[in-house]
Amino acid sequence: MTKRLLLPRLVLSLVLVLALITAAVAQEAKMSIVNEDTVRTVLSKQVGKQVTLKLDSGEELGGVVRTVGEHVVHIEKISGKEFFDAIVDLDEVAAVILRVR
Repeated sequence: MTKRLLLPRLVLSLVLVLALITAAVAQEAKMSIVNEDTVRTVLSKQVGKQVTLKLDSGEELGGVVRTVGEHVVHIEKISGKEFFDAIVDLDEVAAVILRVR
């Protein structure tokens, strides 16, 4: 293969890879709910992802969802307290805030 053909093919391959990565990220960013969703089911879809919980007390708690149980959610890597985890009562969660863009 000549050097003239190598560079355009390399650039084309790089553009294709970037397009695929962008499409994958854009797909992941979409959020949707169904009528049957609860705070528990929404959080279950976010396991391993960063979320912010708005609690009934008005406090916000950000971190990564580790596990979701019947009545509580385990949040790890708490924002501002990265070496701490939290167990939050699902009944105390007023809103789940997700980054989608």
